[in-house]
Amino acid sequence: MSTQSSRLAARVMVAPSVLLLFIWMVVPLAMTLYYSFRLYRLISPDRTGWVGFTNYLWFINAPEFWLAMGNTLALVGGVLAITVTLGILIALLIDQPVKGQGVLRILVIAPFFVMPPVAASILENLFMHPQNGLFAAVSMSFGAQPILFLQDYPMWSVIAIVSWEWLPFATLILLTSLQSLSSEQLEAAEMDGASALNRFRFIILPHMMRAITVVILIQTIFLLGIFGEIFTTTQGGPGSASTTLPYMIFKQAIAAKDIGRAAAGGIIAVILANIVAYFLMRGIGRHLDT
Repeated sequence: MSTQSSRLAARVMVAPSVLLLFIWMVVPLAMTLYYSFRLYRLISPDRTGWVGFTNYLWFINAPEFWLAMGNTLALVGGVLAITVTLGILIALLIDQPVKGQGVLRILVIAPFFVMPPVAASILENLFMHPQNGLFAAVSMSFGAQPILFLQDYPMWSVIAIVSWEWLPFATLILLTSLQSLSSEQLEAAEMDGASALNRFRFIILPHMMRAITVVILIQTIFLLGIFGEIFTTTQGGPGSASTTLPYMIFKQAIAAKDIGRAAAGGIIAVILANIVAYFLMRGIGRHLDT
């Protein structure tokens, strides 16, 4: 009886939070789904009506839709490759016993706490500015013309900025996993004559696979919705060269004032995000159970 009473009391106390969270999630999604089937433009609010799948068909057939899809996947893939690779290397470096190790770790993690638009603005003006940036100064010191990163390589520039922001997160998770590895295994392998490369390949890397999986899953969820960095730097340009799916939805909602088409794009983005998450969980999520 006491167990049943405690369970009932727990459910009663948790119920308001669960209900609030359910409303917080379902109501916006339901409204987005509702407007995606309607004609709703802010420049002509009097013209309304049910249009069915017209908004979806327009969004999918838009000239920049597939380019935005490719840019979104390139952004996710590029950032994951950079952050996971560099995260492993940096974690291995700062795990070494050196003086000031605690300060070094704080400095490595610090960029993650900078707001995305602020970080993008800092990197744009400090490094990529064609006149006052660090890269421009180095180029001119060798007699070469500065590289216009945001014009000539907009997508690569965005990937570099986002990677700088998310690298501390990957490093922190991977460092935590690395520190949980028993030093006895490494010492035994070293005594058996295993080289540093073999110790990394057969002991360290397999041990870190769970952490790598967590980094990939969490980062993918957030990277699919990257917006602030693009808005601050390239604004989707030149043309649509750095337009991603979230930024395309933003342009329809704010620039074109077409809420119906933007809502359809939002639903498409939710569906695609769930598809990506499903295949990620099927493909690499099994490492969480090992």
